[in-house]
Amino acid sequence: MSPILVFGVIAGYFVLLLAISHFTSRQADNNTFFTANRQSPWFLVAYGMVGATLSGVTFISVPGEVGNSNWTYLQFVMGNMVGYAVIALVLIPLFYKLKLISIYEYLKDRFGQNSYYAGASFFLISQTIGASFRLFLAALVLQIAFFDAFGIPFWVTVMITIALIWLYTFRGGIKTIVWTDTLQTTFLLLAVVISIFMIVDHMGLKFTDVFATVANSEKSTIFDWNWRSNNAFFKSFLAGIFITIAMNGLDQNVMQKNLTCKSIGEAQKNIFWFSIVFFFSTVLFLALGVLLYKYAMDQGIAIPERTDDLYPLLALNHFGILAGVVFLLGITAAAFSSADSALTALTTSFCVDILDIQKKEKNQKKTRLLVHIGFTILMFIVIIVFNSLNDSSVVSAVFKVAGFTYGPLLGLFAYGLLSKNPVRDKWVPVVCILSPVISVILDFNSEAWLNGYQFGFEILLVNAAITMLGLFALYKAKTDEVSID
Repeated sequence: MSPILVFGVIAGYFVLLLAISHFTSRQADNNTFFTANRQSPWFLVAYGMVGATLSGVTFISVPGEVGNSNWTYLQFVMGNMVGYAVIALVLIPLFYKLKLISIYEYLKDRFGQNSYYAGASFFLISQTIGASFRLFLAALVLQIAFFDAFGIPFWVTVMITIALIWLYTFRGGIKTIVWTDTLQTTFLLLAVVISIFMIVDHMGLKFTDVFATVANSEKSTIFDWNWRSNNAFFKSFLAGIFITIAMNGLDQNVMQKNLTCKSIGEAQKNIFWFSIVFFFSTVLFLALGVLLYKYAMDQGIAIPERTDDLYPLLALNHFGILAGVVFLLGITAAAFSSADSALTALTTSFCVDILDIQKKEKNQKKTRLLVHIGFTILMFIVIIVFNSLNDSSVVSAVFKVAGFTYGPLLGLFAYGLLSKNPVRDKWVPVVCILSPVISVILDFNSEAWLNGYQFGFEILLVNAAITMLGLFALYKAKTDEVSID
């Protein structure tokens, strides 16, 4: 594709985002930035969350990962559906009842100030890493499609991408994002549908033959019953449940959008409808993966060493201009929909949880602005570092890292909800630090220590269990409340 055409597509899309930002951020204040004044229509939130959840990881990595693990990723998504039900029925009512801006305020009420800081800190770490991974993918595609043609280095691509995101979110915050996510979801899903039509057309298939082609492919195998495998069903399914609870229900990024709905009922409808659309969208991406590999084999196109590169390679060089344009729109939408909400959530959590901005009478808006800029710079640094180290599929890397960083969060909330026992709050941060350290040691030595067993995404459960055991060990009898802490 012509670099000028690429530039025109990206520039036109960005103008649309700026226009939405302009209309949604008028008379915006901190309450608008953090909660959208709790006036968001549930159906708008649900639809927009599809794009934010799919992100660049699903858009690029899931179709490419089909070449490595077939459709076994769907086992994980099946678990996601159970996780979303738990979020809708357990967490949504709790957070609405407490009228929270940041969901980590629950930890302060349940355990104490130190636990509150520990939970918020692990979110900040987890979200910074996860959002940076996702934005890295999108920046990589933009680098190949446009910036390489002018000899512009990757770090400049990343800087420009993040700066554009900051520009349309710094005033309206979550209110702007609820609306821009609807646009981004539309372009993302449109891109994958048109890509499938282009492949079918190039291969000379009838649309009715697509289902048979996908179903009969060996790459469409869903279930893996080998308990030692990283993709074993019970591992993937359980991990899907608890990673969803941790990365969605206990994540300020996602829950901030849910908490903008008008009521508990509307927020629950949002979750249920979103989860259904998300499931079928994932099936669509997996089907695309099968077709991408079949097309490459039929055309004698060499499969890239890094599977994340397959979809961009074919879309930008083999499917024609229309497919290339919609692919660019899709990956740009994926990039912005994941990074914009992450920046807003990080800013919200740091301002509310760490700085306690609501108690400051002066310079609240200036403080929020500086924090927003700070996290923009931090994400830029993380992406550059990740680019120098990455050697595996990003979809695996994101969830693997999440297993270590979200484990303490899952353990804290699970203990808080399942047990009424108080704990020695001042030692909770120590437990939250030791849990991932022990989990990393177990992960590296599992094959030697556990008869060849390899941990997959379920390392999250191990991490959370260790956190909960540590909290049980910190049990504080009510008679100790005065003498301790």
